[in-house]
Amino acid sequence: MIHNERFIEGYTIHATDGELGKVDAFLFDDEKWVVRYLVVDTRKWLFGRKVLISPISIQDIHHEEEHISVDLTKEQVKDSPDIDTEQPVSREQEAKVNMFFDWGSYWGEPGIWGSGVYPAELAQQEAMEMAEEEGPESHVRKTSEVIGYEVADRDSGPAGEVDNFLIDDETWKIRYVLIRFTDGEEERIVPVEAERITGISWPDKKVHASIERSALPNAPTYNPEKPFDDDFKRKVHDAFAGTGTMSQPDKE
Repeated sequence: MIHNERFIEGYTIHATDGELGKVDAFLFDDEKWVVRYLVVDTRKWLFGRKVLISPISIQDIHHEEEHISVDLTKEQVKDSPDIDTEQPVSREQEAKVNMFFDWGSYWGEPGIWGSGVYPAELAQQEAMEMAEEEGPESHVRKTSEVIGYEVADRDSGPAGEVDNFLIDDETWKIRYVLIRFTDGEEERIVPVEAERITGISWPDKKVHASIERSALPNAPTYNPEKPFDDDFKRKVHDAFAGTGTMSQPDKE
């Protein structure tokens, strides 16, 4: 199901032998547009240390109870590599933590999780024997870095700003980017399919989208209290159809 990442922040993470902490942030891949890691604040248990948890380890998500169960022990997490989650994560750091937890390496394959689409599919594959310095450059950054970035339309004109992201909690793919813009005197938030995002200019703090600014007023307003069902998705798609090209979906 699709959920606003803002509402998943703060969920409690439960290991097989007790509570690990709470979801503090998300690290996403700005090429595949998928959440690679949840940043977990361990609070007093590990003196406020923040650790990375891959969706590969998630067993269940209980949205009503606001907690996530993972198939890890507290001892495993305690002994895991210490990563500075306030900085972009390098491929060397990714390889180190992935090898420690035996998560395998998602890069170098066409799917969003190795050759597949679900995190569990990567977990079922044999872990790649890869030296820590090998592999292409990492593209993992915090989603919170992008919130507030200006959105540039297909003509590089201003189309609003990034408000948040909508995540598929089975594949952990970012399905939609929420764009905040002013429609006359009214401020609105509308979802745009992530496939319409053509790139992020980190130095300029700008997200480039294959849309036209004039199409935004015709898009349905996002309301977290209302269901994000197939009819709503169709309306979102139709609002931007013909205003720009969409990137090819990743192999699923």
